Amino acid sequence: MIDPLTLLAFIPAALALNLTPGADLMFCLGQGLRSGPRAALAADFGIALGGMVHVTLAGLGLGALVAAHPALFDVIRWGGVAYLLWLAWRTLTGPSHLNAAPRARNAFREGLMVNLTNPKVILFVLAFVPQFVDPTRAVLPQFLILGALIAVGGLVVNGAVGVFAGSMGRRLTGSPRFARGLAIVSSGIFAGLAIRLAVLERN
Repeated sequence: MIDPLTLLAFIPAALALNLTPGADLMFCLGQGLRSGPRAALAADFGIALGGMVHVTLAGLGLGALVAAHPALFDVIRWGGVAYLLWLAWRTLTGPSHLNAAPRARNAFREGLMVNLTNPKVILFVLAFVPQFVDPTRAVLPQFLILGALIAVGGLVVNGAVGVFAGSMGRRLTGSPRFARGLAIVSSGIFAGLAIRLAVLERN
């Protein structure tokens, strides 16, 4: 379905993107510190699924609606801002120890929602993936294959960061002071992501 030479060009580019610190990586970092390695991995899978949803929408042509309609872009964006701020508040005011952290299922849902409510993701997919798509072949399968490669790379990179942060967090939460500090750091990460999403431009 995809020319091998195209894949040889795409894979290094996708890996470079995955290694660039961004919102997904920072969210997994915050989840790891807040909730431990298992929750970080669950959030990582939620983010990957959200990314595949964006890729599918872009492949179907629906992503162009977001690019063409500023109002729709802003509705999704401000929904994401509100959700991240809610996570930041809940992390800051909730119990400051990992045993009280949300279950992996909740972390998966949070990762999925954070990714789906970031309209910049689908704009990025629209800008990046078509460079490697052959318009003479079926477009959607190519989008899905290339999107899956990005998702797998993200799973590895973001998952490694989240697990490391979660392991570090578990070692530090024996002290209530450190546990409270981790809650503040995690809350700050979520709030920072909300601010980043609030100030981003469509282009």
